[in-house]
Amino acid sequence: MIVKLKTFNSEYTDLSPLHWYVVIGIEADDLRILNDAGKPYLYPRSLFEVVDGNEPSDWVTDFGEEGERYAYPAEINSPGFFEDFFDAESSAVATFWRIINQRLSVAALV
Repeated sequence: MIVKLKTFNSEYTDLSPLHWYVVIGIEADDLRILNDAGKPYLYPRSLFEVVDGNEPSDWVTDFGEEGERYAYPAEINSPGFFEDFFDAESSAVATFWRIINQRLSVAALV
C-alpha cells in the first residue's frame, strides 16, 4: 500500500506534502510508515490519500475488541515487536530492516 500526505500539517513536521510513503503496517487503524527521518512511526490514516491500495498478501490481519484493524507482515506481527525495535534489541532491528528493505525494493518497481 502506498499513500501520500494530503497537505502540510504542523503537528507532523516529519512528513512531506505530496511525498509517497510505503505503508509497512496498520495498527489500531493508524498507518505505520517510515517518516522523512527514516523512523517507523504511526500516523492517523486521515492524513493520507491512498495512491495504491494493494496490500501485501503476506500481511497477517487481526481485529481488536472495538473492530480496529491490525495488519503486519508475519515476521513483525508480534506483541512487543516495535517496543523491542525502539529499545534497539538487535534481533528486532535486524528483522525489521530485512523485511522493510524487501518491501521497499518491491515498491520501487511500482
